[in-house]
Amino acid sequence: MYIADLHIHSRYSRATSKDCTPEHLDLWARRKGIHIVGTGDFTHPAWREELTEKLEPAEDGLYVLKDEYRIREEGVPGEMIPRFVVTGEISSIYKKNGKVRKVHSLILLPGLEDAERISAKLEQIGNIHSDGRPILGLDCHDLLEIILELCPAAVYVPAHIWTPHFSLFGAFSGFDTAEECFEDLTPYIHAMETGLSSDPPMNWRVSALDRFQLISNSDAHSPAKLGREASLFDIPMSYEGLAKAIQTGEGLVGTIEFFPEEGKYHMDGHRKCNLCLTPSETMKYNGKCPVCGRKITIGVSHRVEELADRPEDYVRENAKRFESLVPLPEVIGASLGVSAASKKTEREYHRILSELGPEFEILRNLPLEEIRRVSGTRVAEGIGRLRSGQVERIPGFDGEYGVIRLFSAEELNNTEGQMNFFDLLGAGAACGNGKAAGRGTAETHGKMQKEETEPEAHLHDVPDEEKEQEKEQNKKAGGAGTAPVLNREQEYAVRCSSPYIAVKAGPGTGKTKTLVSRLKYLLEYRKVKPADITAVTFTNQAAAEMRERIERETGRKQAARSMQIGTFHAICLNFLKEQGEASVLITDEEQRRLAEDAVTESGISLSVKRFLEAVSRCKSGMTAGLEEGKISEALWQQAFRLYEEKKKARGLWDFDDLLLRTAERIESGEVSGGWERQFRYLLVDEFQDINPAQFRLVKLWSSAGRELFVIGDPDQSIYGFRGADAACFEKLEREYCSLETVTLKENYRSSPQILNAAQEVISQSGAQSGEENAVQDMSQGGRTLRANCPENLPVRLVRAGSAMGEAVFIAKEINRLVGGIGMLEAHQAAWDMGERRTRGFDEIAVLCRTHHQAELVEKCLKKESIPYVVAGREDFLEDRLVQESLCFFRYLEVPSDLSSLQSCAEQLWKLEWKDMTAEIVRAAADKFRPLYQKKKPQKFLEQWMEELGLSDSPAMQKLLQMTVFYKTMPEFLAALELGVESDLKRCGTKKYTSGAVTVMTLHGSKGLEFPAVFIYGADQGSIPLESEKHPTDKEEERRLFYVGMTRAKEELILTTSGETSEFLGGLPDGLLEEENAEKKRREESWHQMSLFDMH
Repeated sequence: MYIADLHIHSRYSRATSKDCTPEHLDLWARRKGIHIVGTGDFTHPAWREELTEKLEPAEDGLYVLKDEYRIREEGVPGEMIPRFVVTGEISSIYKKNGKVRKVHSLILLPGLEDAERISAKLEQIGNIHSDGRPILGLDCHDLLEIILELCPAAVYVPAHIWTPHFSLFGAFSGFDTAEECFEDLTPYIHAMETGLSSDPPMNWRVSALDRFQLISNSDAHSPAKLGREASLFDIPMSYEGLAKAIQTGEGLVGTIEFFPEEGKYHMDGHRKCNLCLTPSETMKYNGKCPVCGRKITIGVSHRVEELADRPEDYVRENAKRFESLVPLPEVIGASLGVSAASKKTEREYHRILSELGPEFEILRNLPLEEIRRVSGTRVAEGIGRLRSGQVERIPGFDGEYGVIRLFSAEELNNTEGQMNFFDLLGAGAACGNGKAAGRGTAETHGKMQKEETEPEAHLHDVPDEEKEQEKEQNKKAGGAGTAPVLNREQEYAVRCSSPYIAVKAGPGTGKTKTLVSRLKYLLEYRKVKPADITAVTFTNQAAAEMRERIERETGRKQAARSMQIGTFHAICLNFLKEQGEASVLITDEEQRRLAEDAVTESGISLSVKRFLEAVSRCKSGMTAGLEEGKISEALWQQAFRLYEEKKKARGLWDFDDLLLRTAERIESGEVSGGWERQFRYLLVDEFQDINPAQFRLVKLWSSAGRELFVIGDPDQSIYGFRGADAACFEKLEREYCSLETVTLKENYRSSPQILNAAQEVISQSGAQSGEENAVQDMSQGGRTLRANCPENLPVRLVRAGSAMGEAVFIAKEINRLVGGIGMLEAHQAAWDMGERRTRGFDEIAVLCRTHHQAELVEKCLKKESIPYVVAGREDFLEDRLVQESLCFFRYLEVPSDLSSLQSCAEQLWKLEWKDMTAEIVRAAADKFRPLYQKKKPQKFLEQWMEELGLSDSPAMQKLLQMTVFYKTMPEFLAALELGVESDLKRCGTKKYTSGAVTVMTLHGSKGLEFPAVFIYGADQGSIPLESEKHPTDKEEERRLFYVGMTRAKEELILTTSGETSEFLGGLPDGLLEEENAEKKRREESWHQMSLFDMH
């Protein structure tokens, strides 16, 4: 018979001993008498490399430590050589069925080669370098599917299935059934790991577990903890035999268990309140601690009770045997009246092992007389009581280990005054004893705290009926886009019959809902033909979402497709193609090269970047923005003309040409008939951000149509550098005398705390309260927004010591908001969060003023193993290799694009432009074009990078991380050409996971919303952004900050590491809750667990 401990960890996992090496694991397995040990952490590259170096194959699928690495220690049994089997644990944190799930999975593999292959796949999904137990935003169903596809012989076991924070059935983030988690793949789950806080009889009570084998392992974070729990096998010594026993039960004899009461989460309670409760007592207190009023940590016993359908004394048919033990050092320590970790205990432990053999043999099999002969009466008596179950059990709770007492205090005191070492540790130690150890019971705390806690409990206990009423009261029009009705102002805007309508819609007032409802009204009530409607959006993403919502709300898929919905540039590009224009869009690299030539030839003293900015300003209807007196108008016109001529000679348009050329053709009459029809009903979103060129187009399009409907918010005008003007609504009123203006006043997004602070920032005047305890009316500087969401958390301003300190705080705080991504963090977070709902990663956004700030945040999120997505047009897109690759892809898309063909030859292949050169490029194109059309963008780009030796380029790797958001290469290329900030996304790894934090600039965040928002760098010099090269437009910077603040629905956290932004200076007292990041981190004790507390 073999003893196996398959769930352990290496030193590369969090909170583990540095001794978790192959050598020490082998040593302690021999000391314990464990025949098969899991390697643990097979996903970690450095650990896998160490295993490859130090292990050698033994029986099929098993390994042994190479002889030269084996620690030879006097007194350590040396006859048995432990086998290693490749294992690892993966932490999945993701959202499913409306709830954040955190589940740990134990995986067994038949070899290191399989570990290499699976790890390569998982590396595309998440960070496997920071932690031996990687944290992935991956659904367990999908993880199981990946494992089985790559290694059908793998064994997948849900780990410690009852642990409250990280398990299949965990009280805080688990499921009620295996089917809910694994769905159609549930039949491939054959076994469950019971965990330290439950034993087989507890699991027998749940009939749904009858079809699963029950195994036990230590989950050891230090070698000395090996064998706390283990499984017994009667099998051939091979991976195949082990896997068969786990999956079928054939050869699985039973398990060695912790006493479940000794587990850290056996009972309910509050560690900080020193209160341990039974499940019935927890229910009596409605799940609230009678001491502090916070939510009680539900233990395994309670969770089993919730899912059980059998009585406590039920014995499962054909149940495997089990034995409950405690480690030998604890028996020795108790007998000697000292700590299990004391030097005295350690010496005695090694002496006994040297004479009697491995620990399990001593605890389980050796005659007591033989043990007594070597160890003395007390140790032998303790082992005898252990074998017969004659122990006192003091249950663990809320992360505090329980106590298994072998001797009473009287017995110890009657023998030479010795005491149990647990008593010596004092009231707060892990082995306290009921009231004597300071542990409170429900009765004692109930009596002591009754008068104090009843009012507090009343505050924490809002009746469910009241919550539902409050929820319904706040589910008004526009609320998260789910309300079926419109409020009075929205409905008026939707049904207004005026030919010219302007809607001023502040943040969260249901702007998109109103716009979509207007489209729906035109289609369904006024019977307007879809082909007569054009809706202009600010981003491609907004266009796609609008089309999808129209399809969903009208049920008319064809109608949504027949409408023209898109950005100004996309609509103009389509218009020009329909009018027969043959030019193609210039790439960024080509544009820079042509601009560089124009600057050089003209002799103008401008950088290429400044020159192109000036060109864009001119084409957008603005002045060039050149410093007066430094550059003559004639020189500027010469450089501008050279650039235009070079572009025209190659048949290229730049981005601004799309708008300019469209306007010119309409004004000159160079258009084919019938173009006006699609603009009969023109709707324009985000009107506050249009520039003079776009305003010109609106006038031209609407003059050929019947109705114009614009919607936006002057307070969110943030693109002044592109020509946008916050006074655009006033300009529209001057152009259209019969314009009717509607103002939306009800905010359905942000809590009153967030809206109050944001309104103060935009207005810098005192807030005025509205109706007491209900809707708040804020009228500041002529602005009126009323909050319709319930009260929530105050806006927080967190001060850090440095910019990096801010980023570190944000990563740690996100860890806390999601309920902790490690055991220690989860325990701390459960206390800190109290009644607050745990966030999903995808409910959190980090907003930065600059891309450089975003890079710091990204670095810390990666270090913390937090999945994330970066949105925006980042600097890596200007990298030479990226631009040259995109140029080639353009040629694959448009074979007639000779400009791209020439650029590829000269830049990518470094060839002089000749006829033979063109043939070389065409030959390469013939090879890649079929792949371009058929392959997924990620696969295509991977092959391209590999064949051209570009895989080591960081910029190309980031480009690869963008491809996961697109289905085809043409779609990807179009997004890069026409997409604005929020249209472009890059995930933190090679594969996108749906549950990910969003990192983006303040500009890119417009139009989006998140339950929790961080604004990084609320410093003077950052917000407002100050630059020597560009003058600061403080009012636009104020509006930009306002946009960022109003992205938050429930929680807004501002961070700063310098002088606080002037925009926060005038806020009244009470609007911000200030705190210190370093102090908070010290108070929360984000520390490495001591070896005594390790799993």
